Amino acid sequence: MKKIKSAKKSVFKKIFIKICRLFGYEIIDQSNFSIPTLNKSINEQLSVKGEKSINLPLGEVKITRKVKSLHIIIRTCSSVNMLTQSKERIFEKEKIEYSIKSINSILRGVKYAKKFVGDSFFKIYLVDHNSSEKNLKRIKDKFKEYSSEFKIFNLNLNDFDKKIKKINEKKEKVTLNQISNMSNIYKSLELSKASTSDLFYFVEDDYIHEENALLEMILTYERISSQIKNEIIICPSDYPYLYSKTENTQVYLGERYHWRKVNETLCTFLTSKSIIEKHWDKLIKMCEFEHYPFEKPLHEIYEKELCISPIPSIATHFTNVNSIFGLSPNINWKRLWDEN
Repeated sequence: MKKIKSAKKSVFKKIFIKICRLFGYEIIDQSNFSIPTLNKSINEQLSVKGEKSINLPLGEVKITRKVKSLHIIIRTCSSVNMLTQSKERIFEKEKIEYSIKSINSILRGVKYAKKFVGDSFFKIYLVDHNSSEKNLKRIKDKFKEYSSEFKIFNLNLNDFDKKIKKINEKKEKVTLNQISNMSNIYKSLELSKASTSDLFYFVEDDYIHEENALLEMILTYERISSQIKNEIIICPSDYPYLYSKTENTQVYLGERYHWRKVNETLCTFLTSKSIIEKHWDKLIKMCEFEHYPFEKPLHEIYEKELCISPIPSIATHFTNVNSIFGLSPNINWKRLWDEN
């Protein structure tokens, strides 16, 4: 026999849903895993950018720190395989292949995030050093494929020659590759200082991202900054060297990932304009003098500001398989490589 739904019950339910929406409450229908007030399934993206972060079963966090824009600054150098090592990267391809896949993963992430944050939210810059015309064409073609606008800056090492000390902390001569790297970071920081964007993502061209990585960072930034009432720094990679020693940490719940407090990262990170301005001298110091570790000034910033890293990783550093600064643990590297 066909079961007849009660019209009276259906009308009451619709009225109740409207009242809940009016007062900003969400209701969950456990029978079919839906949230009628949002017209969404429980497994869909529930948070509303700039308004509320929803994570079941913990409920809602009101967003008081709204992210207005994100500028992505990609540092490219397809002519150098590895900065400080002679080893081959995993899959043993030419460096340009990692650059293309890294850029592709970022553009996929931008396309995915735009559905939630809008078309004008992102701007992308490339600071390139010494890539061939052939490789630059491949990079430009990748942006055309996604119909994404970008601006490329060809790095001139002479602009930074007098700013970078040629003898490092070990009293050794700084290599040309490292001078290129320091100059590239310097230029990236200068671009951020000249820009009016809210957040900046500084990223090297050998990090391959999950499709939801950018959106996860944006929504997690809003959520955790609103909770602690302060700006933060986000590193998207779960580095293997973070497991080389036992130390106390703090665990935070992001949009869809767990995040932990870390005291060290490499030079791929996302943060706010205000953090950059507040710690400008230390950031620039990292570019002017080769410390050991290289990121020492960055780590000194983490003593005063919260830096978090995801578990599992949302962006993997594709270096040598044995590098403690490379491949994130418990990640399907082949899947990530093939998808991009």
